[in-house]
Amino acid sequence: MSDINGSKFQSAVFLLSGIPGQEHNYLWISIPFCFMYAVSIVGNSFIVFIIKTNPSLHEPMYILLSMLAITDLGLSITTMLTTLRIFLLKSREISHDACFAQLYFIHTLICIESSVLLLMGFDRLIAIRDPLRYASILTPQRIAKMWLVCVLRGVVLNLPLPIFLKQFQYCRANILTRSYCTNGEVMKMACSDVTINSVYGLWNALLREGLDSLLILLSYVMILKTVLSITSRTECLRALNTCISHLCVVLAFYTPFLSLTLMHRFGNSPSPSVQIFLGYIYVMFPPLLNPIVYSVKSKQLRVRIVGIFVK
Repeated sequence: MSDINGSKFQSAVFLLSGIPGQEHNYLWISIPFCFMYAVSIVGNSFIVFIIKTNPSLHEPMYILLSMLAITDLGLSITTMLTTLRIFLLKSREISHDACFAQLYFIHTLICIESSVLLLMGFDRLIAIRDPLRYASILTPQRIAKMWLVCVLRGVVLNLPLPIFLKQFQYCRANILTRSYCTNGEVMKMACSDVTINSVYGLWNALLREGLDSLLILLSYVMILKTVLSITSRTECLRALNTCISHLCVVLAFYTPFLSLTLMHRFGNSPSPSVQIFLGYIYVMFPPLLNPIVYSVKSKQLRVRIVGIFVK
């Protein structure tokens, strides 16, 4: 009993939460979640398959899109395992090691996705500013090297997170508010001094999404500067139209992130359910939206997808 009351007592598991207060509706709630995960996995798999099997799509923009789809597949699978287990089986327990592994993969994949979105912004900038040298600048070999840098960046930057968390003692309530683990929530469960983890987590987020979003904004400032210098209104609109898909996925990715960051750093939301809702949007909405946006906006992808179903 003294061990339980002591500050060094450590629970063997964390308890995940689906949507607090809605436990009696979990079976019905699981239906839209299953649908969203199915669309995300099938849609992104389709994107990867079509780009891989069509040599005419082996262009910089579509190669980067396939990288984004692979990242979204990983993110969907990583969160799906615990989310559907809660809603379908009402199984909430997750061991510390499994939780640390999940949050590592989630943060790593989010970092990779942010990097790929930055590369896609750079791709649009080159395509509009220097179209004649576009293919010679963004060669497949150079894109492969940039992809490797994106992956290594995510792997290395987020590696300290589970290492720090594993050193802490967890003697407080071990109930997490979402159906997946994140660094910020797990850190609040610790009764140790988490200053180093908190500082590193903030620095890590600023270096990842913060820096990437600023560079994407800068790329679009340069794109607008170039587009506004085009005298032909038709050519101007055509150039801007090539950026709409990328802008949509950027907004879908960064808007929930910025909203959650502002809530955590500068005040509480009117209701805890708002943060939970934004947390689900942050990890589920981009993988769901990205294949839909690019399939609708890209004529080449749309034609090939329709062709598969017509056959």
